[in-house]
Amino acid sequence: MSNSAAVWTKCARIREKAGLTQEQLAEISGFSQQYISGLEKGKSNPTIVKLYELAQALRVSHIDLVHLTDQD
Repeated sequence: MSNSAAVWTKCARIREKAGLTQEQLAEISGFSQQYISGLEKGKSNPTIVKLYELAQALRVSHIDLVHLTDQD
């Protein structure tokens, strides 16, 4: 799995762990559900600002969102 795909898989796991659907995350973040879905499937390349906003919506650090460990 590429690093990019691993980041978006991690994003989906964080969202699910928070008990949020894509629709709920979209409402919180201001992004569309389609955009969230595209990110999680690795079909979108967000700007750094959008990545930061997504991390805020998930209530995690932007560093935590992109920092990959052996478990990711």
